[in-house]
Amino acid sequence: MKNTQDALDLPPRTKLRLGEIDRIIRKHRIIVPPPTRKTLIGMCEDGTFETVGTAPTKMGWLVFEDSFLKWVSSLDDS
Repeated sequence: MKNTQDALDLPPRTKLRLGEIDRIIRKHRIIVPPPTRKTLIGMCEDGTFETVGTAPTKMGWLVFEDSFLKWVSSLDDS
């Protein structure tokens, strides 16, 4: 029999480092030229990307993949 914790156990949300976001933007030519690192950091700080915490972690900024994909999708919607 499953307990409540097992029933509510959800997989963790995938997180991307800014370097990976930069690589994806370049590879798929989402924006040409791609945003600078300073611009990407600003997008973390202003809430454009949903991040782990409100400041960089020991591994730098960690952006939730679904919020990055939402931003990419919003570029085509405008």
